[in-house]
Amino acid sequence: MIGVFKQKNPANIILLLVFGILIKLPVFMHPYIPADRPADGLLFSAILKFLHPAATSFPSLYPLLAFSLLFIQAMVLTRFLNTQRMMNRPNYLAGMAYLLITSLLPEWNYFSAPLLINSILLMVLSGLFRIYNQPNAKGTIFNIGLALGIAGFLFVSSLTFIIWVLLALAVMRPFRLNEWLLCIVGITTPFYFYAIYIFIKEKWSWQAFLPHLSIGVPSLQQTAWLAASVFLLMVPFLAGGYYVQDNLRRMLINVRKGWSLLLLYLLTALLLPFVNTSGTFENWVMAMVPMAAFHGYTYLHARLRIFPLLLFWITVAFVIAHQYYGPGW
Repeated sequence: MIGVFKQKNPANIILLLVFGILIKLPVFMHPYIPADRPADGLLFSAILKFLHPAATSFPSLYPLLAFSLLFIQAMVLTRFLNTQRMMNRPNYLAGMAYLLITSLLPEWNYFSAPLLINSILLMVLSGLFRIYNQPNAKGTIFNIGLALGIAGFLFVSSLTFIIWVLLALAVMRPFRLNEWLLCIVGITTPFYFYAIYIFIKEKWSWQAFLPHLSIGVPSLQQTAWLAASVFLLMVPFLAGGYYVQDNLRRMLINVRKGWSLLLLYLLTALLLPFVNTSGTFENWVMAMVPMAAFHGYTYLHARLRIFPLLLFWITVAFVIAHQYYGPGW
């Protein structure tokens, strides 16, 4: 499988789709019905209300939507890495890794606000990469802020990514105060129109307008299955980080900055479960996009050919054992 996805072959899109369906088959066998959580934004609550009548008669709607999002995100990530030449040659390994590692925990395959946020963050990532050496990037910077502001109405905790966007602006462009202010204006624009809406509806209150953010430690059940999942996530990531660092001198400047963006993306995403904490793992799915990029780099650049093969098949075996012989999905 590793050798197949190393090639840039259009047929790999179909193969990746089949691989995703097989590795996530229990999601369709036992449909999960999402519930409105306090941490979810107003826009996601409206989406759930809109889908509820159809999902009542067709419960598999939510798994189909979740899988479609995961597959599209895998393809967008693959296209981004190939277009920006983040690796030595075009391949589908990052997309494969994304579908594989999101199968480590069942919560990462549920239709949820964090999963929708991943699609927005991939657009933001592409926009941040485009502003490098772009003479007039004001429109792109505003759109980046606007996308992040809209994300706040899907999942309030996603506003934490403001830290990532501002750090990314510092990495990708020389400091210009007007660009930073324009980004902040973009972030606040959806809140401005929402304030007008609730004022016209005569429902104005600061509690309804201001997003609620709190800091805490998530209360999660510790199990051997969870420890193994974390192990299978961290080993390829650490190996990928090592190979990126080892090849850093041979990379173009824009590629170096791209990997810096992905690392900052990952570090920010790892902070999110501590904002508006919950007792589930759904929030951690936002860290899987940059994690998959580093996994893909490991699969492509590992010096020992047997190492990526072992990583892949051990992870597949663990996922199957977790689904059918462990706690189940």
